[in-house]
Amino acid sequence: MDDSDVSARQETILVVDDDEGICNLLHAGIQMAGYQCFTTQSPARAINLLDEHPVDVVVADIKMPEMSGIELAHIIRARYKADVIIMTGFIEDFNYEDIVRQGASDFLQKPVRIAEFIARLKRVIAERRSRSDLKQALNDVKLNLDKLRRAMEGIVEAISVTVEMRDPYTAGHQKRVADLACAIARDMQLSEDEIYGLRMASVIHDLGKITVPAEILSKPGQLSALEYELIKSHVQAGYDILKQIDFPWPLADIILQHHERMDGSGYPNGLKHEEILLPARILSVADVFETIASHRPYRPSLGLERAMDEILENRGRLYDSRVADVCLALFETDRFQFPK
Repeated sequence: MDDSDVSARQETILVVDDDEGICNLLHAGIQMAGYQCFTTQSPARAINLLDEHPVDVVVADIKMPEMSGIELAHIIRARYKADVIIMTGFIEDFNYEDIVRQGASDFLQKPVRIAEFIARLKRVIAERRSRSDLKQALNDVKLNLDKLRRAMEGIVEAISVTVEMRDPYTAGHQKRVADLACAIARDMQLSEDEIYGLRMASVIHDLGKITVPAEILSKPGQLSALEYELIKSHVQAGYDILKQIDFPWPLADIILQHHERMDGSGYPNGLKHEEILLPARILSVADVFETIASHRPYRPSLGLERAMDEILENRGRLYDSRVADVCLALFETDRFQFPK
């Protein structure tokens, strides 16, 4: 048995066979192929070696006194990261599919021809390297996506803060709307990715207000017809700002449509029913509800009951019925509250 240190750059192979001659033969072939090799005639000792050294591939006989190669493969699969190649001289008692199904990477017949063995070993090692490279690539992609997502969240948050600095009376409005919209979406069993996209759209849904004069945004009392038209233009302005940015979600379209209504009476395009994206239908209900329930420059808060009455009275006409019902249920069961 070779107990020398394992090279960081060499794959390490462990041969487990109660036949010392087989161990010696494979040991010589494996080392000639350029790999580090341990051998043992004891499965129990093999487990100790796996604890002591980072082994890449275990080559095990299927019939041994202490435990079978299959039993050893089960232990390896549960505890370690090594691949397993099974050998047997009783080929008629086993088939390749069953052996692989039980955790082996390959299945060889004895007597072993060393050239074939090395070729099969190299294939297992090549596949192992490919899996490792793929795993590393996926980890790198995930890391980059996480960085991109954090950067995107920072940009969206900065946009949200900018909007609210120009409209101090609605400070926190976009975040409260986002919280409610996501609670509705979660109850409607949208995917986490869809909910995340909805949150991104919701926290900047009033982005276009940066094009509206500040004195109109903060004007006490009722707006004139012209002033109201300027306010309404914020959805198109928000869309125009975002439409060239390739977000993973249709943020620009959601923002453009969040004042559309189911009966076509909304703006800017008079869309109806399924013409309106579901996230926009959710956002519209959350936006209306929060607006009624909160203070505005031209009036005090009308309260939750008035907000609930608005959604109930106009469900199916202005607002998507299912979205409206879920929103109302959240408040009726006290499963959602706006922060104080």
